[in-house]
Amino acid sequence: MEPVKIEEVQTLIDRYAGKEVYIHLETTNGSYATHVDEAFFNAGAFIRNAKVTYELGKIIGDSPSRVGLKIELGWIYAQGITHYELDSNKRLIMAGHDHEGKLAVALQISETPFD
Repeated sequence: MEPVKIEEVQTLIDRYAGKEVYIHLETTNGSYATHVDEAFFNAGAFIRNAKVTYELGKIIGDSPSRVGLKIELGWIYAQGITHYELDSNKRLIMAGHDHEGKLAVALQISETPFD
């Protein structure tokens, strides 16, 4: 993965606008951290293969960046994006890694379902 380059990521986000796509979105603050510290409050969110069509997508802010996808009835939003890649299956993979390199957020866009 490469560090976010706003212009390049925006071009990739625009590539999927108006198309029916599959979204993968997850956040984590250390989903297995409670086995080390029982007092640690674990929170996260996960959605995979949500089929949507977004009319507008936008990435803003210096790293970490924010990505918003405007859908018919609202928004899909991810904050903390630091890296991205267009993989061999032409899926846009965006991720946010913390200062230790651990995954904190992922937003992925694909024209085909994720495995």
